[in-house]
Amino acid sequence: MPPRSVPHLPTAFPPAVLAWAMWGLGAALYFIGFYQRVAPAVLTVELSQAFGLTAAALGNLSAFYFYSYVAMQIPTGLLADRFGPRVLLTVGAGIAGIGTAVFAMALDTWTANFGRLLIGGSVGVAFVSMLKLASHWMPARQFALASGMALAVGVLGAVFAGAPLRIMVDEFGWRAMMWASAAVTLLIGVITWLMVKDDPVTHGYKSYADHEPPATQIAEPGIGVFAGLKEALHNRNVILLFFIAGAPSSIILTFAGLWGVPFLTTHYGLTATNAAGLCSTMMVAWAIGSLSYGALSDRIGRRKPLYIAGLTISLALWATLVYVPKLPYAALVALMLSIGFFGASFILSFAFAKESAPARLAGTVSGITNMGVIQGPMYMQPLVGLILDRTWSGTIIDGKRLFDLASYQQGFSLMLIWGVIAVLLLLFTRETYCRQSR
Repeated sequence: MPPRSVPHLPTAFPPAVLAWAMWGLGAALYFIGFYQRVAPAVLTVELSQAFGLTAAALGNLSAFYFYSYVAMQIPTGLLADRFGPRVLLTVGAGIAGIGTAVFAMALDTWTANFGRLLIGGSVGVAFVSMLKLASHWMPARQFALASGMALAVGVLGAVFAGAPLRIMVDEFGWRAMMWASAAVTLLIGVITWLMVKDDPVTHGYKSYADHEPPATQIAEPGIGVFAGLKEALHNRNVILLFFIAGAPSSIILTFAGLWGVPFLTTHYGLTATNAAGLCSTMMVAWAIGSLSYGALSDRIGRRKPLYIAGLTISLALWATLVYVPKLPYAALVALMLSIGFFGASFILSFAFAKESAPARLAGTVSGITNMGVIQGPMYMQPLVGLILDRTWSGTIIDGKRLFDLASYQQGFSLMLIWGVIAVLLLLFTRETYCRQSR
C-alpha cells in the first residue's frame, strides 16, 4: 500500500511586492474614506444652497460621517477577526458606494445625513482591516511603516477632495461628482473581492501571523471583548490619550476638513479653488509630520516630551492664525503648513497607548485611540457652525451667509481651549520609553 502523501507546507514568506499590493488594495477604501471625510469643505456653498443649511446644520451634515465612523471602531476589530479583511473591505466599499449614491440624489437634509451616516460607518472598517492584512502579509518590523503609510494614503484622498474636486465640481456639478464617486467606490469593492486574500497561505506562502509576537496582531485570543475593553479602560494612559488625541485632530480636520475654505475665501479673498488647495497642503504637511514624528520618537526612545512639544507649538501657531488678522499670503501659507506638521504629533497617541497596555489588548486600544482622534472633528465641526450661526451679523451674498472674523475667532477658540487642556493632561501620562507593557 503506497504511503499517504503529505500536504505541501509553504516554506517561503510572500514577496514584498505582493504583500504591499494586498495592503494597497485594502488601502483603497481608506483613500475613499479620507476623500469623503473632507469633501464637504469644498462643497459648503453648494450644500448650503441645495438643502438650505445654516452653519450649524452644515457642520452637523459633515459630522454625520464621524458619528457612525466612531461607532464602528470597536466592532470592526471583532468583525475583522470573524470574517476577515477581504469580506469586511468588500462590504464596506459596497455600503460606502450606496451611501454616496444616496447623498448624491438627496433632496432634503435627512436623506443627505443618512447618506453621510452610511459612508462614515462603512469606511470606518478600513483602518483596522489594513492593519489586519499587514499583520499577515508583512513582518513585524514593517508594521509601524504600514501604519504610517496608511495616513499618507488617507491624506492623498483628502488632497484629491481639495482643489481637484473643486475644479471638477465647477465643471460638472457636485451631484455628478458624487455619482462618480459612488461608481468608483463600488468598483473598488468588486476589485477587493476578486483580488484581496486574507492570508498568504492562499497564494502558497507562509503567513507572518503565525510567526510574530502578539503586539502586531489585531485579534485578542483568549480574552472576551468586554473584558478586554474593561481592562483597557482601567489603564490611565489609555483614558488620558483618548481625550488628548482629539485636540490636535480637531484643529486639522475641522479647519482643513470643513471651515477653512469659507474662512480663507471670506477673510483672505482667495478663490474657492485656491483655498481648497491651501487646505490640501495643510493635510500633506500633516501626513509628512506623522511619518517624521513616529521615526523621531522611536529614535530618541520617548513619546511624552515630543508629544507635548508638538502640541504646544501647534497651539501657538493656531492662536496666531486665529487672532492675527490679514497675515501676508506667504506667512499664511507657512503658518498653515507648520500647523499641519506640528499637529501631526497626534500620531504618537497610537504607539503611546499601545505600549501602555498589555500587548494582547492591542486591537482594543487601537480602536479606543482612533475613536479619540475622530471625536475632535465630530464635536468641533458642528460646534463651530453653531457659534457662527449665533454670532452671525445677517450678511448674505449670492445666497450664502457670510461670517465676520470675530465669529470665526469665537468658533476656532474652542479648539484652542481643548488643546490647552490636552497639554495639561499629557503632563499626567506615564512615559513608556517606547517599550511594550506586559
